[in-house]
Amino acid sequence: MRHPSRPPCHHGQSLNPILAALRHACLGLALTAAAILPVLAHAQNPAPHSAQRVYDIPAGPLGTALSRFAGAAGVVLSFDAALTAGRESGGLQGNYSVDEGFARLLEGSGLEARVQGDGNYLLRRRPAAREATLAVMTVTANQLGEITEGSGSYTPGAIATATRLVLTPRETPQSISVITRQEMDDFNLTSIDKVMEHTPGIGIITMDSERTMYYARGFAINNFQYDGIPMERFSGYSAGNTLSDMAIYDRVEVLKGATGLLTGNGDPGATINLIRKKPTREFQGHASLGAGSWQNYRTELDFSGPLNESGSLRGRAVAAYQDKHSYQDHYQRKTSVFYGILEADLTPNTLLTVGADYQDNDPKGSTWGGIPVYDSNGNFNKTSRSFNPAARWSSWEQYTRTAFATLEHYFDNEWVAKLQLNHQINGYDNRMGSIGSGFPNPATGAGTSLWLGSYVGKTVSNAADLYASGPFSLFGRKHELVVGGSISRREWTNEGQWAGATAIADFYEWNGSHPEPNWSRAKGKDETTREQGFYLAARLNLRDDLKLLVGSRVADYEKEDLKKSGVVVPYLGAVYDLNRQLSLYGSYTSIFKPQSAQNEQGRTLDPLEGNNAEVGLKGAFFGGRLNASVAYFHLEQDNYAERTGNLTPSGTTAYRAVSGVKTKGFELEVSGQLTPDWQLHAGLNQQKPRLNGERVSTLAPEKQFSLYTSYKLGGKLKGLTLGGGARWQDDTWTMVNHPTQGKAKHIVEGYWLVDATARYQINQHLSATLAINNLLDKKYYTIFDSNYSWGEPRSANLSLRYDF
Repeated sequence: MRHPSRPPCHHGQSLNPILAALRHACLGLALTAAAILPVLAHAQNPAPHSAQRVYDIPAGPLGTALSRFAGAAGVVLSFDAALTAGRESGGLQGNYSVDEGFARLLEGSGLEARVQGDGNYLLRRRPAAREATLAVMTVTANQLGEITEGSGSYTPGAIATATRLVLTPRETPQSISVITRQEMDDFNLTSIDKVMEHTPGIGIITMDSERTMYYARGFAINNFQYDGIPMERFSGYSAGNTLSDMAIYDRVEVLKGATGLLTGNGDPGATINLIRKKPTREFQGHASLGAGSWQNYRTELDFSGPLNESGSLRGRAVAAYQDKHSYQDHYQRKTSVFYGILEADLTPNTLLTVGADYQDNDPKGSTWGGIPVYDSNGNFNKTSRSFNPAARWSSWEQYTRTAFATLEHYFDNEWVAKLQLNHQINGYDNRMGSIGSGFPNPATGAGTSLWLGSYVGKTVSNAADLYASGPFSLFGRKHELVVGGSISRREWTNEGQWAGATAIADFYEWNGSHPEPNWSRAKGKDETTREQGFYLAARLNLRDDLKLLVGSRVADYEKEDLKKSGVVVPYLGAVYDLNRQLSLYGSYTSIFKPQSAQNEQGRTLDPLEGNNAEVGLKGAFFGGRLNASVAYFHLEQDNYAERTGNLTPSGTTAYRAVSGVKTKGFELEVSGQLTPDWQLHAGLNQQKPRLNGERVSTLAPEKQFSLYTSYKLGGKLKGLTLGGGARWQDDTWTMVNHPTQGKAKHIVEGYWLVDATARYQINQHLSATLAINNLLDKKYYTIFDSNYSWGEPRSANLSLRYDF
């Protein structure tokens, strides 16, 4: 065990000058951002598309030239970075209209910028005359939204998580946070835990070394989606969701509030949607190697491009491997990730996609719960951050296996039909031994017990979703409609053994040495969940400046003794454009969430039900390169699961259903480019969940702030990008076991964490990135039940990346 005062990073002294410089750069950028944000609403209105103005766009990569021109012209240009990869532009100097400027920049490229209305353009291949042979597909629209890879931005283009309609953030009448590929690369966000740390309004609680819980608007998030297909996480038997590696994903979208329109049931706090990378039409790839504190090694390969001469068949393969040791004694985790995907243009208007992904997480020294909060005298049981309460053999293996296919057809009348199929296995195999209960005596170390248990199981999920969307005309105006249905079946199987608790002689001399029991697992009860539903949503163009979104889902749900048919989940939203930059919005939907919690008689609680409403203001500045929003939300919930303090007949925690839980709060968020070289992602939020005036969901912070930014330097420092950020959360608390009081309120004080990053572009292909987490080495912890877990000390990671 490390001595408590021993520095966690042996090379910390040599990094001190770098740390100081990065810290000053981070704080300087933060202060500048605070000064500039209030004036964003005064951004210059874009000129009409027919009006001419003088441009001075320098020669360089085509994608960069197009982005700079769109920003200068005050329009939004959406495009797949693969279309411009490897292409150069001679720049643009002179007096041009928007359409003339695009035409000149794209001359000879075979591409065109097609106007979409409201200052939006879409870059696509110029349609060619039909030939007998299959041509490369000219439709570049992605029904999941716009690809962020290669955009160089911290803000998304269009998204489809809320309604299946592909809308910009400003057009979506709900709060949504997106962590793009660029932000993940800049800050070395290789895991979903790291991504959630950067997501405004998300609280993270460590259950143990293999399980984390995410909270939004005061409530746990258990709804995950993969390319829009729902997959519910059972946090008590974690099976890979919160260990997801980011190598295979283009972006992560977090939709705040209920999402019952597309999922049928949903958490009232948020839904996390992970969008996979897609094949590219031009060859590209990269290889990276990384090394970090505590023997943290990682390698990654990613290749993408056409597989035939015409480009009508495209593929992508991604592999990643990480061997990560830890600041905790005798803990390590090996992670293997593989991903393959093929796209085939069956006709000029029909796209078939098939793919599979695979991830294995193999840890040793896994904790089961954390460290007991109090010693036998009732004082905080403070240990070193390196203390590991687990046995050396303790392991919670988790894995995922997914196969998926989609078929999309684009009709001549601008309608599209899409069928999506998904088969996913989330499994676990754990053999656990960890000190989880008791109150250690400060003098003798006696008084704690080792929890012993072993469980193996998996959830096999099959899902299908079929929908069609497109425009229709009514009363002289063009509107949009989406109509579809989905069906899913999830089967969870589990078997295991609770081997009881074994007394530990001396807690403070614990080093993880304890024999592993001979396990004899007993088969548990299987659970099958069936869901199906029909949904419809329309975006009505009432006026040029007013859009109304109306929709509903009729859902059926069946699980064990719970069967619900014909559950109606309505959706209503409105967006009113104040001007070219700002829009007012409002939305309402209902909450329907079946629960697994049981009462003291062993009966499953009735589904959580309620209402979700929010209003707010959204802005899109600098031609959509910077998005901002402020939202006020109000939730009402009935049948909320509250702990009773007793157990069920099977020995698990018992709950009772309470009604009248109300939550209100606000969220502010800004993401995107302040200048072509300056990126920002910041957020501030507060939520107050209450039952009869008393706070509920106390493990989640009520107030949070985060700011992450990066800046590309010029002149003699060209090629160097500096970045940094900070996040803060206020106090949290819960009732925990106490040696003399039975139950006591334990408060975890709020804290700040500061990170920094620097990347240097050595040449056209090779770059080096240094990322430092917890720059100031803040000592902090999170609490769950009657145990706590230390947060990670300061760590550094250096990686090299070669782009093909």
